Amino acid sequence: MIKVIQLGIGGMGDFWLTIVRRSAAVEYAGYVEVNDEIARQQIAKYDLDPALIFHSLEEALAKVSADAVINVTPPQFHRETCFTALDAGLPVLCEKPLAHTRADAHALADKAASTGVLLMVAQNYRYSAVAATVKAALTSGELGAVSGVAVEFYKAPRLIGFREFMAHPLIVDMAIHHFDMLRYFLGSNPIHVYAHTWNPPWSWYKGDASAVVTAAFANGAHVSYTGSWCAQGRETPWNAHWRFECERGILLVENDQLYLQNVTGVEDRGGYYHTGYGDLMQLPLVEMPLQAQDYLLDEFVQALTSGKPPATTVQDNIHTIDFVFDAVDSADSGAPVARRAAG
Repeated sequence: MIKVIQLGIGGMGDFWLTIVRRSAAVEYAGYVEVNDEIARQQIAKYDLDPALIFHSLEEALAKVSADAVINVTPPQFHRETCFTALDAGLPVLCEKPLAHTRADAHALADKAASTGVLLMVAQNYRYSAVAATVKAALTSGELGAVSGVAVEFYKAPRLIGFREFMAHPLIVDMAIHHFDMLRYFLGSNPIHVYAHTWNPPWSWYKGDASAVVTAAFANGAHVSYTGSWCAQGRETPWNAHWRFECERGILLVENDQLYLQNVTGVEDRGGYYHTGYGDLMQLPLVEMPLQAQDYLLDEFVQALTSGKPPATTVQDNIHTIDFVFDAVDSADSGAPVARRAAG
């Protein structure tokens, strides 16, 4: 049984409490919560032991024995709290975004490297039946190389807390999921990013909640991303809508359903030529017994017990963070950001 200390038990931490409590492989050694009212609420809700709730990770480490840390603090605290855990030799499963600045993210990657301790990032959108089916369809080779990807995301969550005050809440806290999925689907990293962001007059966020981002990837794929976190009217699923333009057809993701259409050849239509297509076919979703955070927690446990590295280590996720902050830098400067190919 893996014993964990969870940092933050309110907000998203409340969700992680349900994930950990239903795991057969993980149990709590303790909790860290700086807000006494949140602590009181969670003690009542989950019948937590008040003696196991501490105000700091340092205090928790002095009082209880643990095998790992689950970090659900706001991103501006990730560097300090993860440093403490890694220096203590405790592997960390950290909520995304890895950090609230590029510098802190790279400092965390360096710390994980220097300590040799696992730092895993909770990019849970990779681990859904939808994402697994997209990946399988693209890697099967049936559609050939991907040339273009169009992603559309429109949601309007009334989030309370640190997200309200971020300069780029959509890109840094939400589009990061889709950016990470792009890297996963394409098996490549962006080498050129251009972004334009704005905040609609009705937005309840302080920072820019709408964006258009274009990116060129090292493998030759080109991406257009359009999104809003204060959408008006009809919304997309959280996974977004996707269109993959491929060598031998297209792959569509609409309302969490997948459709494939093959190119059949070139047709002569009385003096002009037109590409012919087969029928649009719906693909069955890959079966996944565990998804999202349940999958992440299981993968974290497997890494601790077997030594098998998880997919979303900090060493991988740093490329997602660079994608995110390249978009932020481009939006702030008005200029595209180019980088050397990283794979």
